[in-house]
Amino acid sequence: MIKNKIKVFRAMYDMTQEDLAKKLGITRQTVIALEKGKYYPSLELAFKIARVFGVGIEDVFIYEEN
Repeated sequence: MIKNKIKVFRAMYDMTQEDLAKKLGITRQTVIALEKGKYYPSLELAFKIARVFGVGIEDVFIYEEN
């Protein structure tokens, strides 16, 4: 299972879902699905998300074994 901290980082950067979506070139609905764990991003999108927040990909996405 992969969890993410996108919502946490958005709050830290005072960024709305729409702001993040625009920076990434995706829809707000995709950001919502990512935050809820209903959609897993491509590797390219995961790196873009990490880059927006200036952190490593492993800081945003956490792999947890069941």
